[in-house]
Amino acid sequence: MKHQIQNKNFSVEINETGAELCSFKSKETGLEYVWQGNKEIWGSTAPVLFPIIGALKNGSYAHNGNTYSVPKHGFIRHNQNLGVKNKTNNSITFCYASSEGLKKDYPFDFEFEITFTLVENTLMVAHQVTNTGNEELLFSLGAHPAFNCPLFPNENYADYYLEFDEVQNLNSNTLSSNGLLTENTISVMKNSKVLPLTKDLFANDALIFKNIVAKKVTLKSANHINSIAVTYSDFSNLGIWAKHNAPFVCIEPWLGVTDHENATGVFKEKDGIITLPFQEKYQAMFSIEIN
Repeated sequence: MKHQIQNKNFSVEINETGAELCSFKSKETGLEYVWQGNKEIWGSTAPVLFPIIGALKNGSYAHNGNTYSVPKHGFIRHNQNLGVKNKTNNSITFCYASSEGLKKDYPFDFEFEITFTLVENTLMVAHQVTNTGNEELLFSLGAHPAFNCPLFPNENYADYYLEFDEVQNLNSNTLSSNGLLTENTISVMKNSKVLPLTKDLFANDALIFKNIVAKKVTLKSANHINSIAVTYSDFSNLGIWAKHNAPFVCIEPWLGVTDHENATGVFKEKDGIITLPFQEKYQAMFSIEIN
């Protein structure tokens, strides 16, 4: 089931399965900014990542002497059991909570909420994680929205570029064949704000920028003024990814990262894991602005 929120200029659709953004469209032009999914290329549109980012080394993690496992990117993605907590014309909140069955894989008490709010030309995506238990809660979270690139049929992928709000040097850790971070890094951008999109940019999988200085990145074209800006001040890391030769690009604010090749497997020691004391809340928001 898809839920729509809207205002006079834009409409947004979110799939109740996984609380996955699946449309951000201009009412005036009919232009669709979100990748629509294609199972032959990549069937998702904007997965919500919780309580992990990426893969687990050996597919499992250890906590308090026991071994557990959750899927790559966590269990909100593809989840058909999320509930709608609140809905207005321009806002909707989805929620999901721990259960005895889930504790076989993730032994924590929590409530997860994600709220989409459309204000003028900007969609704000707010996450709230509440520790409902009597012990500390360990988690990470992130986003994986995919945007159409190119936006128009007469353009090429190479007409597009990413423009950051800060001049910076960007190095990305490379990934192993099983999706784990290696100690090797590659230079992606030197003393610049601009990262051109090329067909081979993601030939070796995602680009992962840890502790990135820039907190806003805009997808732009050399041919027109239409753009998509993602602001992610609450997130320390950023992933950029697309399937090789696919007509989209993912701009992914993350709090954590996939496991390292040398990870201990102890969940509390996982890179990017947040420790939330009992009965406390954690909030993080990013926004998508259409111009």
